[in-house]
Amino acid sequence: MQQFMNRRDALVTEAIDGLLRSAAGRAARLDGYPHIKVVVRTDWDRSKVALVSGGGSGHEPSHAGFVGQGLLTAAVCGDVFASPSVDAVLAGILAVTGRPGCLLIVKNYTGDRLNFGLAAERARAFGLKVAMVVVDDDIALPDLPQARGVAGTLFVHKIAGALAEAGEDLDTIAAAAQGVIKGAISIGMSLDTCTVPGSPKEDRILQGHAELGLGIHGEAGVEQVAFEGAREAMAMVTARLAPHMGKGDHVALLNNLGATTPLEMSVLAEELARSSLASRIKWIVGPAPLMTSLDMHGFSLSLLPIDAARVQALCAPAAPMAWPGCLPFGEVPVRPLPDGLAPIQPLPSAHPARRALLARCCAALIAAEADLNALDARSGDGDTGSTLAGAARALVAALDRLPLADPTQLYRAVGNELSQTMGGSSGVLLAIFFAAAGDASASGRDWIGALGAGLARVMQVGGAGPGHRTMIDALAPALAALPQGLAAAAAAARAGADATAGMSRARAGRASYLTAERLAGFNDPGAEGVALLFEDLARGSAAGPKE
Repeated sequence: MQQFMNRRDALVTEAIDGLLRSAAGRAARLDGYPHIKVVVRTDWDRSKVALVSGGGSGHEPSHAGFVGQGLLTAAVCGDVFASPSVDAVLAGILAVTGRPGCLLIVKNYTGDRLNFGLAAERARAFGLKVAMVVVDDDIALPDLPQARGVAGTLFVHKIAGALAEAGEDLDTIAAAAQGVIKGAISIGMSLDTCTVPGSPKEDRILQGHAELGLGIHGEAGVEQVAFEGAREAMAMVTARLAPHMGKGDHVALLNNLGATTPLEMSVLAEELARSSLASRIKWIVGPAPLMTSLDMHGFSLSLLPIDAARVQALCAPAAPMAWPGCLPFGEVPVRPLPDGLAPIQPLPSAHPARRALLARCCAALIAAEADLNALDARSGDGDTGSTLAGAARALVAALDRLPLADPTQLYRAVGNELSQTMGGSSGVLLAIFFAAAGDASASGRDWIGALGAGLARVMQVGGAGPGHRTMIDALAPALAALPQGLAAAAAAARAGADATAGMSRARAGRASYLTAERLAGFNDPGAEGVALLFEDLARGSAAGPKE
């Protein structure tokens, strides 16, 4: 797999320098490259308890991204998924520790415990006060003799950081950190393993499955489960956490493990709000990448019982931009639409024939969803079928409230419905199409004339015409042939759609950005959708449409 890196042995040092160049002078590194990779606060005067954490790289923004006021004083970085050396940890301790002392926050991995532990002993030999806490929040593998430390570590960083910033002493901070460790629980789920730079990827997760409880270094989890969507994924995670929760209200930390898109993370946040644990979660950190696992396509959820003191510490100011803040986890605020965007709904009226025609059109577009998406994936983002099918489903749901007996009001109502439910330029253009058809119908045109007026308005507003490789290449000939019946219209639409496969340049729409090589040999998906619609209508009515 290709990655934006140079040499594997320079990856971490180059990344740290890149981070520091955009830190506005708030952080610096010790001059110990390549073996000592330590990031420190530049505004530190050693008058308060220092917080030092770290471990292997590959979990960014942890740990260097959290160096700053209100969080860590120093971060000791190892190579990717490798513990830093004793000398590196000692350098970090010596660089920031004054008379108030230093707290080491360590994740529960053997290398980190040994190297940080020995560095602490050596620092004490220098006369420094050093305490160490070990985070073990992962509940995925209950049979492990020592649970792993994962994203719940961020709770410790933030609460200890707030106390240190407030000037509390080392014993108080260490005790508070230990209390957080006792209450923090975490578990993760991923659709794929991570790619370690310079190493072949381990493809152990079966197609269509997710792994529950895998570690932040790509270690195997507790089991592979069939993946059915975000709702089921969150339900599995919360079910595993529920027996381990403390009493009372909790704060959640929703962590992106690296390659999950922000859109997916927001869906997971919504599913958390719908989960069985939602009533006990009053605050949330994220969703955000906080402790990642390189490019792992997954998420983790951490929970911590809260009281007023912990809420105050979690919400206290913190300088590092990687910290997203701790915010209330509440209801979705909804406000009414502005005047003019909530149109007066016409009175519904019955007309069985028109209802059946609209229902058949919608069914045809829904049935074509997968084929049109596959066609659109060759020239766009593969959503034409979903866009048309989504609008069709919304229109089906609205059939009982449409003015079916009044053609003029029906055109306008369909246009309003599409403008609200159909995304992208297609929704706008079809809304314009039906609005113009309604105006033409109100002026006395018959239904074919009204549809023709709608097409003319779309070409005027959208700037596309026949030969521009859009849906118009099928729609225009279909409407022109419609007076001869649906069979003729379907044949004309098919000929127009197929002709787009020979058009090497699109003059409108997303396809206009593509080269001739990308366009040649397959139909425009919008034109294909029109052709499929007319063909379905022709098959269903030998006698032709009725107004």
